[in-house]
Amino acid sequence: MQEREYDGSYILVFNIPRADRSQIPVYLNGNPDNTYKRNHEGDYKCTPDEVRRMFADADIEHPRDSKILQEFSIETDIDTESLNQYRRMVSAIKPSHPWLRLDNKEMLTKLGGYRIDKRNKTEGLTLAGLLMFGKTESIADPYCCPSYFPDYREYLSSDPKDRWTDRIYPDGIWEANLFQFYTKVFPKLSMALPKPFTLKNGIRIEETPTHVALREAFINTLVHCDYAVNSNITIELRRDKYMFSNPGTLLISIPQYYRGGDSVCRNKSLQQMFMYLGAAEKAGSGVDKILQGWKVANFRSPQIEEKTKSDKVILVLPLVSLLSDEVIDRLKELFGEGIVSIDHNKLLTLATCCSEGEVTNNRLQLVIDKHRSDITKLLKELCVDGYLISEGAGRGTKYKLNTDYFDNTAADSDTSNHVSNHASNHASNHVSNHASKNTFNQPSKRTQLSASELQKQILEICAEYLTVVEISVKVNKSIPHLKNAIIPQLVNSGLLEREFPDTPRHPKQRYRRKE
Repeated sequence: MQEREYDGSYILVFNIPRADRSQIPVYLNGNPDNTYKRNHEGDYKCTPDEVRRMFADADIEHPRDSKILQEFSIETDIDTESLNQYRRMVSAIKPSHPWLRLDNKEMLTKLGGYRIDKRNKTEGLTLAGLLMFGKTESIADPYCCPSYFPDYREYLSSDPKDRWTDRIYPDGIWEANLFQFYTKVFPKLSMALPKPFTLKNGIRIEETPTHVALREAFINTLVHCDYAVNSNITIELRRDKYMFSNPGTLLISIPQYYRGGDSVCRNKSLQQMFMYLGAAEKAGSGVDKILQGWKVANFRSPQIEEKTKSDKVILVLPLVSLLSDEVIDRLKELFGEGIVSIDHNKLLTLATCCSEGEVTNNRLQLVIDKHRSDITKLLKELCVDGYLISEGAGRGTKYKLNTDYFDNTAADSDTSNHVSNHASNHASNHVSNHASKNTFNQPSKRTQLSASELQKQILEICAEYLTVVEISVKVNKSIPHLKNAIIPQLVNSGLLEREFPDTPRHPKQRYRRKE
């Protein structure tokens, strides 16, 4: 329980943890028919189908895709060409793998696509085997997955009248099993990512961590799907994002998803089949690779959402860079040209805030590789330097860009705040000494000066070494403005020199004009 302030009032916040998959469904009076599920607006009574799916998810010992389908056979329902193509792909990766010498039934058994239940004395194709290698009409049979419909859509046209620029779906021309869907769609998805030229042992390497992340997201959509839900798999490529949507619910909470390391899979045999292609992770590192791959590319962080009505999980991988030209131009407009030279994590923080309108400590933990306490310190420093403005308190604090950073007609309270903050930590003696000698007078309003006039004024007062704080007080301009927009220009043009030239960010750095 936490006490929070909201809109002038105090409220009590109770955090109810999500039930583990082995604990669901949660129902009243010992009757599963009285199962309720939380929606954002309230609780609703679950349908019998939803309750059945919950019981199935709770049965960890019997994965959903291990179900034996006695009505189907290898001879009539498996697409032999898909299975042979799978063999060739595995052979290219692991040419000496012993399973490659097995016949189709034996290989499917090893993969989990065919199962013998000794207790019940039954055997046959499993749901996984049919989904991965089956014929389209067999998969969509009422006794298997009648709602099965994998759908890839590409929206790359700038013309809003175009419905899509490309689409791959079960149109009767190809066998739309998961293996064929994967081999047809993934090359199209990966083409949207840049392929930097990298050599490793003299061989060109075109796959980046971002490509690995993309493949992992695609495979996760297929192996975590609940094929009993009356909905279809949808993969979309848009100009600004990928979107992966699969029927079902998450088997872990969203915070657990972002933390990574939890290996929970709804269809373990399907996962194993993709693993032998080198295209899936089992040890809980798949989500880690997705988050890391997007972070390496400086893209905005992946966002996952769970729809409670018509159970669906949606993963969005933005193709908008945190450090895109548009974002950098906006930051330069707000804070000056020198903003790009600040600490990289601080730049990513400002870029995230610019892209999303605001930022929190929790959000930044997905963007930069820092501990919560280090991020708190970083955010405070950005506030002190005038880049961010904080709202709220405690863990609910939000931060927004200071859009009045260059407001030269604002009251001088902004400057005095910067001066007092910095002076108390770095240069209080310098400021007090100069003040006592009446070296400068501090007007109540900032004066309007052109850039050239301001630079000339700075050069006039810097006959001896001065700190940025001292310069700020003398010329009545904000510290961040001087630090990022004005002083770097004077140094780069050779008009100002640093007291510590080899350490530009020296905590006691001072500046003097060059004669």
